[in-house]
Amino acid sequence: MKPSTRNLLITCALVGVAVVWGGTFLTVKNAVAGYPLYGFLAWRFAVATVAFVALFPSSVRRMDLRIVRIGVLAGAFLTAGYVFQTWGLQDTTASKAAFITGMFVVITPLLQSLVLKRPPRLATLGGVLLAVAGLWLLAGGSVGGWNIGDTRVLLCAVAYSAHMIVLGGPGRELDVRSFTLVQLLTVAVTTAVISALTERPPLPTESSLVIALVITGVLGSAVAFVVQTYAQRYLSPTKTALILITEPAFGGLFGWLAGEKMGMSALAGSALILGGMVVAELLGARAPVTEHVELKVAVEGPPVPMAEGDDDQYPEVDRT
Repeated sequence: MKPSTRNLLITCALVGVAVVWGGTFLTVKNAVAGYPLYGFLAWRFAVATVAFVALFPSSVRRMDLRIVRIGVLAGAFLTAGYVFQTWGLQDTTASKAAFITGMFVVITPLLQSLVLKRPPRLATLGGVLLAVAGLWLLAGGSVGGWNIGDTRVLLCAVAYSAHMIVLGGPGRELDVRSFTLVQLLTVAVTTAVISALTERPPLPTESSLVIALVITGVLGSAVAFVVQTYAQRYLSPTKTALILITEPAFGGLFGWLAGEKMGMSALAGSALILGGMVVAELLGARAPVTEHVELKVAVEGPPVPMAEGDDDQYPEVDRT
């Protein structure tokens, strides 16, 4: 296969990942409308864990104590992110949740700056200002347009940002597949325990719920990670990030197709949030800086580190 043909197919597959992740906001919102929140998350990540092991059996063999310890820490932040996001979807629209979750792209470098005690880049600050202005417009330009569901989803974005810091710090040196497996398992076990103590959910037998678990657990987690890992071997980090940044746009599109209404103010706010993500993630990453923490723009599927190593991991591969 010609490199150009291969890269085109990989790009299409990566766009497919963004579409699936964008669609999961509406899928999850509909699922938790009729099934307990923690029970849904427990089943979702149980399915994701089993599918991931089936696709990457070596992830079990390569496990060690350090991977488990750091993986549980990252998994705790990931758990918080998914809990707040799923909880927030009970009281806000899938469209708004998609764009608010995307705020983690601009929150992460700010949080990183606080942890490393280093001023953020100018491009990052510009992206933050754009995204905050977008949030204001997304809420209708008033405090009254902001509800409790939006707040929960914003807390999800903060949790995802903390998760990114762990991935870019101690998690950067670990085997990426085993590290991801521990995180998936952490979310599954934690939510299962909470569900057993507080909910007593029935078995997910309804067809719509089973479909939601397959979409979010298999396609949105295990399969999406396979595609992303493979794509990062041939596509540049900039191109990969640019494609995945479209996820909130797909989330908004699916919400609109389902009948969710977005006025001109909300549409303008969504555009500003996307613009802020692009500026912070793509332009901000171009400035040379020491102790750089790599960002992975995946707000749904779940967030996982890039393939082992840094941007120069595959110097022998011609990237587009």
